[in-house]
Amino acid sequence: MTQKTLGQRALSTIERWGNALPDPAMLFVGLLFVVWALSAIFSLFDYDLIDPRTGTSVVVHNQLSADALATFMTQLVKNFAHFHPIGVVLVAMLGIGVAEHTGFINTGLKALLSVTARWLLTPMIILVGIVSHTAADAGYVLVIPLGGVIFYAAGRHPLAGIAAAFAGVSGGFSANFIPSAIDPMLQGITQTGAQILNPDIVLNPLNNYYFTSLSSILIILLGWFITDRIVEPRLQGTALDANPTTSDVSENLNAQEQKALRYALLSMGGAAAALAASAIPETSAWRGAGGTLTEFGAPLMGSIVPLIFVLFLLPAVVYGVVAGTVKSSKDVIEGMTKSMQDMGYYLVIMFFIAQFIYSFSASNLGILLALEGAELLKASGLPGSVTVIGIVLLTALLNLFVGSASAKWALLAPIFVPMLMQLGISPDLTQAAYRVGDSTSNIITPLMPYFPLVVVYCQKYVKSTGIGTLVAMMLPYTLAFLVAWTAFLLLMWGLEVPLGLQASYEY
Repeated sequence: MTQKTLGQRALSTIERWGNALPDPAMLFVGLLFVVWALSAIFSLFDYDLIDPRTGTSVVVHNQLSADALATFMTQLVKNFAHFHPIGVVLVAMLGIGVAEHTGFINTGLKALLSVTARWLLTPMIILVGIVSHTAADAGYVLVIPLGGVIFYAAGRHPLAGIAAAFAGVSGGFSANFIPSAIDPMLQGITQTGAQILNPDIVLNPLNNYYFTSLSSILIILLGWFITDRIVEPRLQGTALDANPTTSDVSENLNAQEQKALRYALLSMGGAAAALAASAIPETSAWRGAGGTLTEFGAPLMGSIVPLIFVLFLLPAVVYGVVAGTVKSSKDVIEGMTKSMQDMGYYLVIMFFIAQFIYSFSASNLGILLALEGAELLKASGLPGSVTVIGIVLLTALLNLFVGSASAKWALLAPIFVPMLMQLGISPDLTQAAYRVGDSTSNIITPLMPYFPLVVVYCQKYVKSTGIGTLVAMMLPYTLAFLVAWTAFLLLMWGLEVPLGLQASYEY
């Protein structure tokens, strides 16, 4: 038996400790009580901190007060029904469920595996995960589970495929060579923070474009090495369940499958072409108020999940009719029903997560944590490059508790951006540092709403998968991305490689 290295033993310890935690649903029940208790304690104090969103002093609200508890009860159903990740996952899974039920996905994977070398599967999955950022949260419900299916079909450990996809989708969230809605959203917040010091400053929405594009290469190479050399070898000791709940895609395509796949892909391509044609005109209803398709608030960006539903449902039905797996509308509905049945455990967890996030937000504990950390960094008086590293590390730490990229930046930008401008550091560089920290710790925090969903994906292959299993699996990515990505940003700064359009390093 091969002796484990120190790193492998440390990851095994983390996995044991993590899996010793209660079921994820009960973990969030416990965290909800912790938030209530901490809000009651911290509400007793006054704070000399100004909430940059309101311009008023930060006040922690006691969630154990009679009024707060009454409000919590009245909001209980609304918190769950309006929790964003639930609708995103369920609507997308309706279309994907039909595609899986009819055999469209399995046949497509057979075709993909026939033209892709086994050793190139890892970088391909990470690349697809990075590109999926353009489609908002689509990567969580589409790319990550397919990562497991593709690895399983290729005779590799499916959890390694899930890990690679998760690393690309979430750990490399700020790495993308295709502009997305997150770019103008963050730029707008950064510009508002910069105008505190300079009311006339205007930033380009793609002020980090070159940095995020080049970062894609870094994340693919790092993720490839970590998956194949660290994560997958460690998983060799993790046995799959005797009958993992996924279809076998190892056989070769027969003539009927080839014909059905051809017609299905033609229908998908036709639908995509029709969508593109409808979006091209400058007067297209898909465009936002600024006239672009990718700006924050553009109808196209807001329709990504419904479009995934349609663009999977249409070819799935076409495939099923041609292949003979769809004989009536009942077969389509059966596929949707089966996908919803598989989401039962996820919905239970989401109910408790929604209540936790509501109380944490209402208490203002997240705001207090963010502003206190920012003030501590500001008071440290560190040199510019060290301050940039500090912003990366502080953001990565806060990301363990406050998941929303825009919400964190709305809190931090009015402090960080003017502070670093006074040190001669541009808002563009400050935003880039924030984006590194905001990405790297996504994949190790159970407080991220999609984290339990990834646990559910893993349990299809290894039923004993818990929080500790996933954290231990993803921790090598977080540590490598955090160190290498920060160093990469500093290297670009040192070599004066442009960050993006109309961007600079110095102010």
